[in-house]
Amino acid sequence: MTYCVAVRVDQGLVMLSDTRTNAGMDNIARFRKSFTYSVPGERAITMMCSGNLSITQGVKAMVGRAIKDSKLDPEVETILNCPTMHRVAQMVGEAMCAMQGRYRSTIEMQGAAADASILIAGQRKGGKPRLYLIYSAGNFIEATEDTPFFQIGEHKYGKPILDRIIKRDTTLEDATKAVLVSMDSTLRSNLSVGMPLDLTVIERDMFDFRVRTRIEADNEEFQLLSHGWSAALRKGFEDLPNVLA
Repeated sequence: MTYCVAVRVDQGLVMLSDTRTNAGMDNIARFRKSFTYSVPGERAITMMCSGNLSITQGVKAMVGRAIKDSKLDPEVETILNCPTMHRVAQMVGEAMCAMQGRYRSTIEMQGAAADASILIAGQRKGGKPRLYLIYSAGNFIEATEDTPFFQIGEHKYGKPILDRIIKRDTTLEDATKAVLVSMDSTLRSNLSVGMPLDLTVIERDMFDFRVRTRIEADNEEFQLLSHGWSAALRKGFEDLPNVLA
């Protein structure tokens, strides 16, 4: 399973993913699900993947191949030279559609699921920070003021904290804390989501990555946040009115 979450607020973008995949209780592996692309000072983009691993790896390979080909032929369109973030989402959606068209029927004939989802977040110079959710068919939707975050994978355990905290004027620091707490809640409730984590933060109009790091299980700051959140919940629970009085 997978849990990936991305948030768009006025100050920028925050993206977080786990690295656990499994095909049964005795077949657990680690794969990176978060990938970054940038032209420093011009654009920064993060892609996070969930679902059938062969499909999403194929999409990533197609995106990467175009970038390599463009070094020999500048006329090749890529996510690093296209004119808008909307076009970035279109290109990734086209790659998803191509992979699904090529392999979906044979994957499903073997009894496996071919569904996949991708989150694309980034900003290019001259544009605003954008966040898109791309579906298996290659179509996509964009995060809005009313819906400032997207989740893919095992999302139900981490959604309540985001619903309570994330608004368009939430600070980048608070948004980062919220996605980390959201992930911590999911880690505690579902064994198919696991460490390490990949965290990416893009500050508005920076056109580069403010944070791009891997968080291991023994990370002291993450452990402090996890314990602090648990302590705050216990304290808040104790302060609730006594309904049996």
